[in-house]
Amino acid sequence: LLLILGGVAALAIVAVAVAVPVAITQTRKSSSSSSSTEPSTSGPDDTGSGETGGPTTSGPTAAVTGGDGSIITTEKGTTFTYVNKFGGTWYDDPNDPYNNNARAQSWSPPLSQEFDWQNDPMRGVNLGGWLVPEPFIVPALFEPYVNSTPRAHDEYTLSQAMALDTANGGLDQLERHYDTFITEEDFAQIAGAGLNWIRLPIPFWAVEKYPDEPFLEKVAWKYILKAFKWARKYGLRINLDLHTIPGSQNSYNHSGKGGQINFLYGPMGLANAQRTLDYLRVFTEFISQPEYAPVVPMFGIMNEPVVTSIGKDQLTAFYLQAHDIIRNVTGTGAGKGPFISIHDSFQGLASWADLLPGHDRIALDVHPYLIFSNVDRSPLSEQINKPCDNWASSMNTSWSNFGVSAAGEFSLAINDCGLWINGVGSGTRWEGTFGGGDGGSGDCTEWNDYASWTQDRKDDFRAFALRNFDALGHWFFWTWKIGASSVTGKIETPMWSYSLGLKEGWIPEDPTEAIGVCGGRNPATPLTAEMIGAGTGQISASVRAANPWPPTSINPGSLRGDNVPVYTATGAIPTLAVPTPTTGTVDGWFNDADTRPIYTPIAGCTYPDAWDAADASNPGPCSGTSTSTADTTDTAETTEETDTTDITDDAARRIRRVRNVVPRPKRTAAP
Repeated sequence: LLLILGGVAALAIVAVAVAVPVAITQTRKSSSSSSSTEPSTSGPDDTGSGETGGPTTSGPTAAVTGGDGSIITTEKGTTFTYVNKFGGTWYDDPNDPYNNNARAQSWSPPLSQEFDWQNDPMRGVNLGGWLVPEPFIVPALFEPYVNSTPRAHDEYTLSQAMALDTANGGLDQLERHYDTFITEEDFAQIAGAGLNWIRLPIPFWAVEKYPDEPFLEKVAWKYILKAFKWARKYGLRINLDLHTIPGSQNSYNHSGKGGQINFLYGPMGLANAQRTLDYLRVFTEFISQPEYAPVVPMFGIMNEPVVTSIGKDQLTAFYLQAHDIIRNVTGTGAGKGPFISIHDSFQGLASWADLLPGHDRIALDVHPYLIFSNVDRSPLSEQINKPCDNWASSMNTSWSNFGVSAAGEFSLAINDCGLWINGVGSGTRWEGTFGGGDGGSGDCTEWNDYASWTQDRKDDFRAFALRNFDALGHWFFWTWKIGASSVTGKIETPMWSYSLGLKEGWIPEDPTEAIGVCGGRNPATPLTAEMIGAGTGQISASVRAANPWPPTSINPGSLRGDNVPVYTATGAIPTLAVPTPTTGTVDGWFNDADTRPIYTPIAGCTYPDAWDAADASNPGPCSGTSTSTADTTDTAETTEETDTTDITDDAARRIRRVRNVVPRPKRTAAP
């Protein structure tokens, strides 16, 4: 996919700063290795804190590490007490911002040590609804706009409705949500709950958006950086998950826009896939920097694509492209960039057992929910063993046959009760008011009103949680926090909130209590060396030939992959901002040899609406007049002037790669 760079002398680059509450560095990565400083790799005992919890101070007042009972002062000046009964220690030294000495618990390795995929379980939670708001997780964001025009039911329409509501702050309301829904104290509490991983759903518009898209551009990146900082401070690892995809990969409300699939589907499917590959590349460049790689050892490249619409051949071809682009950035082999996590598309882990043989460190992701198909009206006490019976064997088989496999999402829901679980204004299968039920009708009140739950019900949920944990082995609960409804003032979906369950007693305080409760059914065999990066990355020519790019055909109607609209790789590369102080080689871009421009609309071409083209007629490819987007930037924006006389490869990289570039594609409105 690498293209020959051309027209370097004509490039003018637009640099736009991200409003982070700390300074954003604009310095370039030094070409001199003598000036670089590697991040600290000393173990936790080297800090002097050990695992005793006693704080260590640097200077007369500044505590840089501590354990259970220590006082944390946040960047806003507020304080809270760090509670961790599992030997966890935090570490935060402004003079050593990339120090990896913290550990979440005594049994979890500090970030200064490689994660042992064979022996260290992933026990985590999702931070759902934070940077990708969902109606059932944060109903108070949506409730003011459910009767507006447009009616808010996903982030696309929520953004449109908020933008019109200037009296209440417009799109700034989203940043207020980012700033308050999840805070540093949540990260501390997650470590204190015995959890060692976070799955962090993120939107692609943290990098950029196109002018006709309504999303809040780039601001989420500020909070992704906060997540990285707080995870490092409390010894947590992050599974970064690209939850939204241009055009939508599944038509769900958490994909950006609900209603249609336009990723690798329909006339704009290939163009949207081109954009997606670029965003995967930009995120990979950032998280593969040595200062960030220990914090983000896994990258989920697409959440819940619907393979039954997209097609397995088409999706596999995309995964091959994504694998190659990511490994072109990182190199191959253990310790070189993150595991690449791929969702099973609700087809079962076994259906992907032969995915891309010879790949380098692909992990499989499954989301075992009980509630979105059959309705089971039997008592909770009779459903407690479902995880052991239904999931333990398949998880262990996938671990043995494919390699690293984890449940990226699951909950304690045994029915679909809860406000907007099935979408804004939708009913429930349990009540018989939503399609796909059993024809019966029940009352959701008893399941939504957790304050009325008896101790027996809480005990049953607790037993159910333990069996989920043990059956899945490596898991991320969906989700850490549910916001209250602004109408009722209550949390209306309690079966989905880990933090609420901890507080109210139906989630175990110590997740390790789950070990063995399923009875050790069909135990997994040890991972092979190849599964964790030894001698991998050599995908055969025959596998490549069987998965051509672009795909030979694109659904629906078997559109020819070489006869649909595409973008052109002439755009300026956006580099994600880094906070200061910064040391070592941090500049947002790991691999200086990665210089291909990004895909952008072809000047002079008219495209169907990229989010509403599933049923549109196919206009076919358009040649237009291909020019770099950087050639036609707005004059009001700052440009970076560079003498392009006698351009070297290194100079070309410096010209093309800048921070937070906003591409200005010459994009003609759809007819």
